[in-house]
Amino acid sequence: MIADFNERQGKIRHLAEAAAASVGGVAVIDPDLLDEVTALVEWPVTVLGRFEPRFLALPAEVLITTMQANQKYFPVRGSTGELLPYFITFSNIDSTRIETVREGNERVVRPRLSDAEFFWNQDRKRTLLSRVEDLGQVTFQKNLGSVLEKTERVAALARAMADDLGQDGELLARAARLAKADLLTAMVGEFPELQGIMGRYYALAEGEPREIADAIEEQYFPKVSGGDLPASVMGQTLALAEKIDTLTGIFSAGLIPTGDKDPYALRRAALGVIRLSIESDIDLALRPLLALALRALKHDFDREKTLDLVETFILERLRGYCLDQGARPDEFEAVLAVRPSSLRDFMKRLEAVKAFRHLPEAESLAAANKRIRNLLKKNDTEEVSASVDSSGLLEVPEQDLLAAAREARVAIDVLLKGANYAEALKSLAALKGPVDAFFDGVMVMAEDPLVRQNRLGLLAMIEGLFLDIADISRLQD
Repeated sequence: MIADFNERQGKIRHLAEAAAASVGGVAVIDPDLLDEVTALVEWPVTVLGRFEPRFLALPAEVLITTMQANQKYFPVRGSTGELLPYFITFSNIDSTRIETVREGNERVVRPRLSDAEFFWNQDRKRTLLSRVEDLGQVTFQKNLGSVLEKTERVAALARAMADDLGQDGELLARAARLAKADLLTAMVGEFPELQGIMGRYYALAEGEPREIADAIEEQYFPKVSGGDLPASVMGQTLALAEKIDTLTGIFSAGLIPTGDKDPYALRRAALGVIRLSIESDIDLALRPLLALALRALKHDFDREKTLDLVETFILERLRGYCLDQGARPDEFEAVLAVRPSSLRDFMKRLEAVKAFRHLPEAESLAAANKRIRNLLKKNDTEEVSASVDSSGLLEVPEQDLLAAAREARVAIDVLLKGANYAEALKSLAALKGPVDAFFDGVMVMAEDPLVRQNRLGLLAMIEGLFLDIADISRLQD
């Protein structure tokens, strides 16, 4: 008996790797299965078994799932990744008849693999397309209807997204229509964790384009926090549409996550929307996309309130994502204050604010923006517009500031068109001198209302230059 768990686990890993190497392979060691086997076995003894090579005609994921989930076996891959007809298990005693143990395990796994082979052959007698209408018999959620209705909503949303992104809408809509059909196959009924994966295999077997097949599997990505994102453009768009429909639908039904209760995995869906938008560079306006998804829902609910709730829920998850990426809370708030239209654009602005903070002028300009904000707030009895009558500027510092502001506007307009926020903020750093001189030499709240309004208008103009990017007044010292 090896009492120490970690020592026993290390021995099991070593023995599995040695057994796989003996047949020219590499052991497939799932961390969760390794933990489970370690907990079950006190004195691990390797058993290397074999199964008929004909089963290798099945998708590798089917064989791996069968061996891991049902039998607690470690599969074996070849040096180039192909599955080999071997498995590794562990006996809890050092038997003198280890061959009998091996033969017993081989007899047990054979019917399991035969069942999987049967499911594979039976499922392929019907196409995915022929199963789609049957999804109408499967309830997704009582207020949201069947899985077929969800499928149709996702297809319409994906098509609309494709138009904005310059993708093939027809092809994407077909992928969306086929995306859930594998839920009705015998294989997925037996192994729910293979949903999407089997859809890809069946689609390829039926001659569907590879991009459709890949998108069917990738609709579920990322499957876990920090997991892989879809590699294909179509998969990225379908995954985003799927998550947007789920979020808006479940929120509209009033099933908002509370505490640790999140049965529809909406937090994971929201983080998926964030990662897909930012890391896959999908630049779509978030609020209009959510509104479009909500319009497709047929039951009665407050659409505007739900829209606000879903958007806020996603932005709350965005805060955590950005802080994990190294942003500071005040930097996040500075960008959130201007409500960028897309998550991708939000991240670009955030990166610009992070870079701006390191400029020598940053602290002074942040303080100046706070002062400007306070002055404009105090003047709540008069309406202030960001316009200036240059003939009414009496002092040299205010004349210089207006000239600098106009010059800055011309410069940053070009940069903003290219979403080059970092360079735009960097160019605005040149306002430090004129702004400091203005506050040192000019009385903003002058007795003359016209002079006062003109100076406040000039400050509103300066504030507006920065607010086109972020509210830097929110940056802390």
